[in-house]
Amino acid sequence: MDARLTEGKPYKVILRFMIPLMIGNICQQLYNLADMVIVGRFLGAEALAAVGSTGTIVFFIIGTCGGMVTGFSIVTSQKYGAGEHDDVRRTFTGGFLLSLILIVVSTLITLVFIRNILVLMNTPEDIFEPALAYISVICGGIFATVFSNFFSSLLRAIGNSRIPLAALVISAVLNVGLDLLFIVRFKMGTAGAAYATVLSQAISAVICVVYILLRIDVLRPRSCHWKTDPSIIKAQLMQGIPMALQTGITASGTMIMQSAINLFGSAAVAAVTASSKIQGVTTMAMFSAGQTMASYVGQNYGYGDFKRIREGVRSSLSMFIVYSIAAGIANILLLPYILPLFFDTGTDMTAYLPWAGIYITECVICYFFLSMIFIIRSSIQAIGHGFAAMIMGISELGARLIMSFVSMYIGSFYVAAAADPGAWIVAALVGLGIFARLLPQEEKRLVRTHD
Repeated sequence: MDARLTEGKPYKVILRFMIPLMIGNICQQLYNLADMVIVGRFLGAEALAAVGSTGTIVFFIIGTCGGMVTGFSIVTSQKYGAGEHDDVRRTFTGGFLLSLILIVVSTLITLVFIRNILVLMNTPEDIFEPALAYISVICGGIFATVFSNFFSSLLRAIGNSRIPLAALVISAVLNVGLDLLFIVRFKMGTAGAAYATVLSQAISAVICVVYILLRIDVLRPRSCHWKTDPSIIKAQLMQGIPMALQTGITASGTMIMQSAINLFGSAAVAAVTASSKIQGVTTMAMFSAGQTMASYVGQNYGYGDFKRIREGVRSSLSMFIVYSIAAGIANILLLPYILPLFFDTGTDMTAYLPWAGIYITECVICYFFLSMIFIIRSSIQAIGHGFAAMIMGISELGARLIMSFVSMYIGSFYVAAAADPGAWIVAALVGLGIFARLLPQEEKRLVRTHD
């Protein structure tokens, strides 16, 4: 089943498409949260800190690779919106071949340099080895991440958000079961949590690709479509590279921020790890809005309906003013009750709650700006300006670097915790200015082309 996002009331179309995505992404975050709960409960606070200390590295790897393959699917949504079905199929084959190259290169680079990266990030000695064990397995399983993102993004590009939801739910349940099996039964330590994640993502990829090949004719390639089309490959790289760089730039900043937090010890690392996982559940709706706008704006851009693009962006921003306030209040109120779940029964939470409280409180104030980043950045990328969207990432990186280095210099955890929300404000405002300038330019260019 596929859906055209060029018809119907924008806010209804966006909500209908986004809700399955949101459910799926929240399920994914819940099983990530379950990872941390199981690790913390059965392996202890040091293991929790070890896995948490690699979180920004995982974000860099998964985000960069995921950004690349998601960029490939923007071309799919544009071709689908324009009704060019043969080219839609060529985006499958072109993206698949590019994904294979991405897997080989990224796997080799990360496995070679991962130990040095952990050292550069000031990873505490007491958690270094379990952190290395976890992240090494994640690096070896990049293939699962890439293919899971690629096949699910292809489905979203043609308006199908339900099958990616089903795949995520199945992989989430499987991940929790494998966590318990590998960590509790087989005593595999932090590496067991990583193996569970890789295997569950691989299953998600298999579900999506099998569904595409069996049920989605517009994506299923014929033999003639496997011949490399330079124009398709070029278009996919022009979208994929900026998105990968954009995420990589953002992730680089979070790695520096993690380095700053690491200086405050394993208790601070464990507290921020747990609180960020809690926060990740509620902010997944914002990420889902970005995924939705990539498909919505991409299809309408291919169709040439700029009025509808504006209406969709305004509707999304309006929705997330309310959502951001509600999510912020929920996180602050629930933190004292959920945080203890990550630790052994009887753990003195006074060693962790202050760190977590500072981080969450500073973040929730700026949730709407985080929403703006996802919505505006995806919209800019969907109208074919991936490199322009990188400016948002550069501004976000700059703000996060400044605050992280200042925190390390003056020894202030308050400043380190503010690195995220400060970066969100800067990037959101920069992105809004870029989008307001680019959209009219694209509309005028389309008019001139038709004339």
